[in-house]
Amino acid sequence: MDLSPPDLRPRSEIARLHDVFRALRDALAAEIIGQAALIERLLIALLADGHLLVEGAPGLAKTSAIRALAARLEADFARIQFTPDLLPADLTGTEVWRPQEGRFEFQAGPVFHPILLADEINRAPAKVQSALLEAMGERQVTVGRATYALPQLFLVMATQNPIEQEGTFPLPEAQLDRFLMYVRIGYPEAAAEAEILRLARSRARESLHAAPQPLTRMPLADVFAARQAVLDLHLAPSVERYLVELVLASRNAARYDAALARRIAWGASPRGSIALERCARAHAWLAGRDFVTPDDVRAVAPDVLRHRILPSYEATAEGWDGERLVGELLQRVPLP
Repeated sequence: MDLSPPDLRPRSEIARLHDVFRALRDALAAEIIGQAALIERLLIALLADGHLLVEGAPGLAKTSAIRALAARLEADFARIQFTPDLLPADLTGTEVWRPQEGRFEFQAGPVFHPILLADEINRAPAKVQSALLEAMGERQVTVGRATYALPQLFLVMATQNPIEQEGTFPLPEAQLDRFLMYVRIGYPEAAAEAEILRLARSRARESLHAAPQPLTRMPLADVFAARQAVLDLHLAPSVERYLVELVLASRNAARYDAALARRIAWGASPRGSIALERCARAHAWLAGRDFVTPDDVRAVAPDVLRHRILPSYEATAEGWDGERLVGELLQRVPLP
């Protein structure tokens, strides 16, 4: 089946953007060893204009990855350590009374930075989580009677630790749906771990003898141009039907397997369909193609849908989770 667009014209600007993002990915891969999947998901979120929830044990370079991305973009970075005593105003900012001027002045919080790390988001109470998730969804913050727009580029990477659950406030499923992707990362392999040690030794030596060299930063205009190029990718009707069928199957799995249907309490919403298409487009664009294939859809489906498909009580008791349900759907929905 030919999934390519009917007219493939040489586009030097698109080629330049591909080169820019390829260089960005290579630079991140050289600094963040053994986490190629996380790097790719960060770039997909950047291109698809969405947010990431990353789950992984401490020390897996989650903070380093988002910080390294921000260092290579013409964008400011902020990190918020979520704690049980955090207040919504600590994120959004607050109005400060200026007695000399007889007026209130708004002091913007860290949520107004274009690149934001919400570290251990599940350690903060629901009010704080809601303040951030509202900003993510509406791209604005309301304080008092005034509403303030967030930057045009606004990327949030939230993390949560799967090890310690005592004293945490798990995100409700409706709030999880605000995240474009829910990414799980694991430990690096032996070869990658050895490379991490070599990189750490090299950085330690450099810090003693020389000042760090300034990094080349990507203009935000290139990010927005790449986003437009992603939206312009060709999506064949057959691939679109396959994408939609995957989401519909999560709501009515009985068409494929009655036992699987009993294991799904709630399927993905239309927001899941939108996220799946945007991520599949970004995945295809990063691969250097100007058309989307079913493999692009399948590659991003677990991260896009695992937090949007909820297992039933019986399925949870049997050890099923959203990731396993997505895997079953990918096996049962036929390819175009």
